Amino acid sequence: MQALSRWLARYFSDPQILVLVSVLVVLFAVLLFFGQMLTPVLASIVIAYLLEGLVGLLERWHWPRWLAVFLVFTLFMLFVLSMLFGVLPSVSRQIRDLLQQLPSMLAHGQQVLMQLPERYPDLITSAQIAELIGSIRSDIAGLGQQLLSLSLSSVVGVITLLVYLILMPLLVFFFLKDKVLILDWFGRWLPRHRAIASDVWKKVDRQISNYIRGKVWEILIVGAVSFATFSLFGLNYALLLAVLVGLSVIIPFIGASLVTIPVVLIAWFQWGWGPTFIWLTVAYIIIQGLDGNVLVPLLFSEVVDLHPVAIIVAILVFGGIWGFWGVFFAIPLATLVQAILSALPQHIDSERAKETERGSTAIEGESSGV
Repeated sequence: MQALSRWLARYFSDPQILVLVSVLVVLFAVLLFFGQMLTPVLASIVIAYLLEGLVGLLERWHWPRWLAVFLVFTLFMLFVLSMLFGVLPSVSRQIRDLLQQLPSMLAHGQQVLMQLPERYPDLITSAQIAELIGSIRSDIAGLGQQLLSLSLSSVVGVITLLVYLILMPLLVFFFLKDKVLILDWFGRWLPRHRAIASDVWKKVDRQISNYIRGKVWEILIVGAVSFATFSLFGLNYALLLAVLVGLSVIIPFIGASLVTIPVVLIAWFQWGWGPTFIWLTVAYIIIQGLDGNVLVPLLFSEVVDLHPVAIIVAILVFGGIWGFWGVFFAIPLATLVQAILSALPQHIDSERAKETERGSTAIEGESSGV
């Protein structure tokens, strides 16, 4: 009990630390209980935060803020419209075509699987193959039911999408335009003495901004290179697979492994064990290697390195709490935790050093007075 008391006295005796912890607890509770309700607002904050880098760059080039906001917001809306009316229809069409071809692919795969007991009787039996085929069929049936329920609720989904398409651009615009006013309003509710919170925020802001912008660029670059490669080889569903490959970089380690399965399977169903299949697989491996060994160090050179175990734990924890956004922000949130844990001892040590220095100065003053 005494050890716990000493630990609490060491880390929570400073009012600034209590303020920081209280603010974090309140924010976590709001996100946990009202996160789904506030999804448009939270997504708009993320987008505005992402675009603020371009606005700040134009401001450093002596652009008026209103003009910088107008230009950046216009480019953002053009990008969104190009995605909605250019990429999204093609992706949805390829998904529909893939679902139509799925029964023939499964039949072909079943024929190949039934030949395995004849070729490798010591490794696999016909009963195991039958059980595997039954499991695959049940999974496909479950997927079909999910798609059917999704289509039945499409009216609600369309209405929600329309609300988001109208509401989110307005929120993004006002978050960019009135950034100073919004921050000043929030600042009124915080204590004046918040040096440790400001120090933590500066570190986290640098890390999160670099991570988010780097991750967006990584998604675009990897997706574009994958699409060019798949199209060059003539792979079916090239755009759909390129989108999956691009989005897979959101989940480190795991995403690349998962997205490899559909890429390899579709290539195998299209070409079989031929030279085209081999060369496409080699090209895909090269893309993944360049992403992990060249692009990631280049884009994330200023981001704090986290141990792979910490990254995986953060993905599991925050993804389980907030779903997609939790997965996307798993590393920034882990960085936030790391920044707080590293800032607290530094702040405490600096305060103790100041107290020691003030005590030494007082003693010297008394000695000189004597």
